[in-house]
Amino acid sequence: MNLVLRILVGLWGLGFGLLAVQGIIDPKVFTTQFGIEAPGASINSVRSDFGAFFLVSAVCALWAAAKPEKAKLLYVPAALYGTALVGRLIGLGLGDPASAANNQAMIIEGVSTLLMLFAARRLGAQT
Repeated sequence: MNLVLRILVGLWGLGFGLLAVQGIIDPKVFTTQFGIEAPGASINSVRSDFGAFFLVSAVCALWAAAKPEKAKLLYVPAALYGTALVGRLIGLGLGDPASAANNQAMIIEGVSTLLMLFAARRLGAQT
């Protein structure tokens, strides 16, 4: 069970790590993926903020997948994705428009948060 969980966390980390690197190299990856505009110099904020979010999450997941004794690192992506989900829910509550893309993002954030919390607890209990 722990090996399967480590593989899942590792694949998750690889996927979001790839997204981070692609978006840091070409931030239009982020603007296209998330349907946002970044005119002029604001593209640098998209590159750095989104890149940091995904890269830090991915590195923590990959590190914990490789070294289960570092499972507490999984609380970092859990906190980031959980906070993003709460922010989306607040936005919807305040009248932000709902969309299929927003719904998909909330599902990904929710599943990611639960996976990281479960893995942190399960792998952490084994060390």
